[in-house]
Amino acid sequence: MVRITLLLAFTLFSSTICNAQKYYTRSGVTEFKASQETFEPIEAINKSATAIFNINTGEVVAQVFIASFEFKNALMQEHFNENYMESALYPKAVFKGKIDNFSKDSLNKISNFDLVGTLTIRGVEKVVKTKVTVKEDNKKLIITTRFVVKPDDFNIKIPSIVKEKIANKIQINIKYELVEKK
Repeated sequence: MVRITLLLAFTLFSSTICNAQKYYTRSGVTEFKASQETFEPIEAINKSATAIFNINTGEVVAQVFIASFEFKNALMQEHFNENYMESALYPKAVFKGKIDNFSKDSLNKISNFDLVGTLTIRGVEKVVKTKVTVKEDNKKLIITTRFVVKPDDFNIKIPSIVKEKIANKIQINIKYELVEKK
């Protein structure tokens, strides 16, 4: 009797997991712009973000390794990792959230949704609310969004000598092309 109960529970659990339609990427593009207009551009791009999106629930999880951000200026990249982000201590940024009112039926057109979740940077969690665009293109889901974060919100200290060169609001741009997880 115990074997039958365990087998039944396993079957139900397995069918729930199999029915969950998930899309993922390991090559999502995350970029940021943190420049003041009058100074040298402070911007970087990361082309190796990992993200999983469950189209049945709207839940999304994304992870970006901080040291993978690439700058045009090697010295900026070094300062970013060592002084500001301390990427040896805090190697990744993580977002966990949900695309509200997402529907699989909306995939045949470009649709805008509300995205709400928690962004964790340097061990500090902040709620992020933004709009996200989701569209299907050639069996891929293209998810794009942009939002603003403040260095102070994540205990990122900007030395006074460069404070006027770095924006107090940093623009984050995301474009992830996800494929169905088989």
